[in-house]
Amino acid sequence: MSDQTSRCGFVAIVGRPNVGKSTLMNHILGQKLSITSRRPQTTRHQVVGIKTEDEVQVVYVDTPGMHKLEKDRNKAINRYMNQAASSALKDVDLVIFIIDRMRWTEEDEVVLQKLEHVSCPVILAINKMDRLEDKEALLPYLEELSERREFDAIMPISAQHGHNLAQLEAQVREHMPESFHYYPEDQVTDRSERFLAAELVREKIMRQLGDEIPYQVTVEIEEFSEDDGILFIGALILVERDGQKKIIIGEKGSRIKQIGQEARIDMERAFGAKVMLNLWVKVKGGWSDDERALKSLGYSDL
Repeated sequence: MSDQTSRCGFVAIVGRPNVGKSTLMNHILGQKLSITSRRPQTTRHQVVGIKTEDEVQVVYVDTPGMHKLEKDRNKAINRYMNQAASSALKDVDLVIFIIDRMRWTEEDEVVLQKLEHVSCPVILAINKMDRLEDKEALLPYLEELSERREFDAIMPISAQHGHNLAQLEAQVREHMPESFHYYPEDQVTDRSERFLAAELVREKIMRQLGDEIPYQVTVEIEEFSEDDGILFIGALILVERDGQKKIIIGEKGSRIKQIGQEARIDMERAFGAKVMLNLWVKVKGGWSDDERALKSLGYSDL
């Protein structure tokens, strides 16, 4: 195949919650598209990141973490996240399955079972290898992993520090089929600026209050306009209980002010413009287990 042949393909990044999927995509793209935090299930939607180099365009699909639906985690939003992750496996040209260094869990097994129905190549990426202290334990672990499935490659990486990502990308490019490019070469995502703005606010909430506000929080952009080079963004933070509203606002509004300052800085970096950001909080009981409410909030794959 000539180097001049146009190639383009779709790559699903899958794995259990909090394993580094979003960090990997952000690092490959060289900018933040998927929000990250130390809390599991930070990613709730499929987020597409597009990287075009020369004749090859790779369309990465970051997915929510696949997890077992248990009694306390069987709300409509959890079902939505699992469905969004599973549907990303349809019609892709390659899957990157991420696991966390020397630890195979029950939820990794859930993902592996989903991959039984996938006919495209699968690369297993073992993340956070920079934190591995016993390097000698790696080889027997790699052998154990290779017995679980015939992977097309098994690659130790560090998504955060970039270790081995050039080699991973080289593998990805090799698997891209001959095709015209689906997107302009300067486009990096199919998501709107409104979506990215809402996600950046939610990231700051998750990072600051992940322990206190589990998952009953979402963000809706109610204003997104430009005037004289300034973006005016109004974001509504929805919670399920009055107590959660008080936590987010904080004493004399200190917490919501901090959330807004940090989100605004990231927005200005992402949008390349000065941002005036207004945040307010509203209680909407039971939204995370109400399919109609979820659809109205953009969780559209239910």
